[in-house]
Amino acid sequence: MRRVAGGIAIAMSLYHMWFAASAPPEAMIFRGTHLLFALVLVFLYVPALGREGPRRHAWLDLALVAAAAVAVGYIFVTYDSIVNRIIYIDELTAWDKAMAVLTVVLVLDASRRMIGWALPVTAMVFLGYALTYGGVKLPALLEQMYLSTDGIFGSTLGVSASYVIVFVLFGAFMERSGTGRLFMDFALALTGHTAGGPGKVAIVSSSLFGTISGSAVANVMVDGPITIPLMKKTGFRPAFAAAVESTASTGGQIMPPIMGAAAFVMAEFLAVSYFQVTVWAWIPALLFYVALFFAVHFEAKRVGLHGVPRSDCPRIGTVMRERGHLFIPILIVLFGMAMSYSAPLCALAGALATIPVALLRRTTREGITWRTVVEALEGGSRDALSVAMACACAGIVIGVISLTGLGITFTQIVIALAQNSLILALVLTAVAGIILGMGMPTTPAYIVMVSLLVPALVKLGVVTPAAHMFALYFAVLSAITPPVALAVFAAAALAGANMWRAGFEAVRIAAAGFLIPFMFVYEPALLSIGDWGPIALATATAVVGVMALAASLYGYLLAPLVLWQRLALGAGALLLIKPGPITDAVGLGLLGLVAAMQWGALRRAAPGRA
Repeated sequence: MRRVAGGIAIAMSLYHMWFAASAPPEAMIFRGTHLLFALVLVFLYVPALGREGPRRHAWLDLALVAAAAVAVGYIFVTYDSIVNRIIYIDELTAWDKAMAVLTVVLVLDASRRMIGWALPVTAMVFLGYALTYGGVKLPALLEQMYLSTDGIFGSTLGVSASYVIVFVLFGAFMERSGTGRLFMDFALALTGHTAGGPGKVAIVSSSLFGTISGSAVANVMVDGPITIPLMKKTGFRPAFAAAVESTASTGGQIMPPIMGAAAFVMAEFLAVSYFQVTVWAWIPALLFYVALFFAVHFEAKRVGLHGVPRSDCPRIGTVMRERGHLFIPILIVLFGMAMSYSAPLCALAGALATIPVALLRRTTREGITWRTVVEALEGGSRDALSVAMACACAGIVIGVISLTGLGITFTQIVIALAQNSLILALVLTAVAGIILGMGMPTTPAYIVMVSLLVPALVKLGVVTPAAHMFALYFAVLSAITPPVALAVFAAAALAGANMWRAGFEAVRIAAAGFLIPFMFVYEPALLSIGDWGPIALATATAVVGVMALAASLYGYLLAPLVLWQRLALGAGALLLIKPGPITDAVGLGLLGLVAAMQWGALRRAAPGRA
């Protein structure tokens, strides 16, 4: 069964690579084929009892594979009648209804196997609402779910089929070409020798690996086994080491040039290019990682931790000479998108360049064979399954919202609760995003927020890109927010740390990350919207602000901080984070006061001075 699944996974990769280079077929056919591949592979790869359960019911899984072929194949066979019928007017046949019910059940079960119960249960609640309080008749609901592009075969599944799988394939090829080692050596060469160097290595390497992963947990499991022991060896507390790795890995989903799957969904929702989304995202991502970097630096200075000896760190020149050429596929993707080529085509070009680039030098040629290509093709499809099923299941939720008008109702409720207060509406949205993200992957959590909460923010005056980025950020940050913080749990297991301590430490490290979304809502210049002058000024003051906040939280700037200095820095940080010339001036004044007093104290305490 595994061999058969492997062959189908390779066929799935080749199918999507072909259509990334050429025009895909009609939406229902293309998305239906994508869903069929995903359903078959889920039922073949993942046992009925879940990822860890024994395969005691292979006959049931094979029966579900056949059912998936029938349910999706029915669309292919009857496609002409589907596109020619008048939706909600022409009656459904008995076969239409049966296939619709079967497809919904298959999608729910496959989603449960891949990502757990949270999203399927949410979808079932929405279906129940539509049939009861929503006043929708069963035939209309089945038609929306199965025979239209507003349900299961909606735009979210289209994003998975068109964008996500090709970029996941690109990441699979990059990973197997040895790029992960390049990222680690590059980070060690840059920051390994500095105070708290291993923590900074985790930040740099995780941000780089996040560009080809998009999954916080996957990022932790790749980088963590190297960076966490290194951090512990140089004196970091286990909980802090786990928090650094999990927070840095989580940020990979918001780190251009290649962000998580939700960024592609955002591009689809906003009808803009994916490159435009990366333009909006780069300054907030910079602020996020600057905050992490200074949190690690100030903690290391506070407790007196040193870096890795220079003799044990690779030299940047050596790293770039031996492995630097592995950056070429990423540059190909960036250059292609900057030249306005489609994102899938750019990802395909990058993937196809990966192996030839790795073969250019002897230092990266070892271990690269045809088997590497086969493993990348199979692994790429497997890695895309969770996103494919999440998008299909989220399509059920979106279909219900569209059919019942629930989105409008929810918008009115949020505005009523917020009493036309934008800050209260933002807080409600942030809390909802964290709660949704606790039980769902980032992509479906973001999709639900866009359907229910983002319209309320837009109605209260938030510019549309900022509203969507706000939702995305809190869907991402849920991965490090207790009580359900999957990235932290993974890192804590590697570090041998208490999960709760690691979770709260992660929130402390990422404190600025929770404020950044509020920053760009009130100052859209931080999304690179507007003229370059205001953008540069807003970015500079925000960078200083997140640095001051990290100093306040960890009690160290140029030297250990006393209580009033921490409070002053905290107030100054919040003033710098809030846009405006007056707040910026006062914030810089407070920061300058604390820095000057510490600098003076250090000079007076220096040997040989009065």
